[in-house]
Amino acid sequence: MEILRVENLSKVYGSGETAVKALNDISFSVKKGEFVAIIGPSGSGKSTLLHLLGGVDKPTSGRVLIEDSDIYKLDETQLAIFRRRQIGLIYQFYNLIPVLNVEENITLPLLLDGHKVDKAHFNNIVKILGLKDRLKHLPNQLSGGQQQRVSIGRAIISNPAIMLADEPTGNLDSKNSKEIISLLKMFNKTYEQTLIVITHDENIALQADRIIAIEDGKIAKDEVIRQ
Repeated sequence: MEILRVENLSKVYGSGETAVKALNDISFSVKKGEFVAIIGPSGSGKSTLLHLLGGVDKPTSGRVLIEDSDIYKLDETQLAIFRRRQIGLIYQFYNLIPVLNVEENITLPLLLDGHKVDKAHFNNIVKILGLKDRLKHLPNQLSGGQQQRVSIGRAIISNPAIMLADEPTGNLDSKNSKEIISLLKMFNKTYEQTLIVITHDENIALQADRIIAIEDGKIAKDEVIRQ
């Protein structure tokens, strides 16, 4: 079942002679439960693509459909709600709220929505992430690996349609990098959680079901490496 469809997506920054075409007429789709790695050199447009998929930035032209919802036809309020409920974002530098503890950071999307926290679901996620003894700690009391685990918890707590990770191991050592990728793969397989990861790390990309290579704002390669 298709969960994401990208149609003729383009993004241009600036205008006239100084215009920069970050993305140039990109189209592809992603199935539910698929693990897709998006690779490419710096400046290729891969991070721009992730921001457009996540509703963080708006395209110059084209469409992004998530579960058949054209996200850029939503107004700002509707888009913010959709993003909070259906898109789990994981960043290289964690983006945790420094004055909130681990439990509060993880449950923030639910609390912003006015939803009650499903304690069984929360406890299961915390157990998997190995954060049971860290729930009252603030982000500055955690290691980088622990902070990234918190950001994964925050991304998965709402059971989103898609998890988007932008260089999720880029700020971590090799040991923590392996653990974070293992956790993302576990959520991908156990929960059938659709996962799209931007990475420059070939070892991470080769663990995905499919690799999309971006060069100069276009798809240079789209290859399924495991079914």
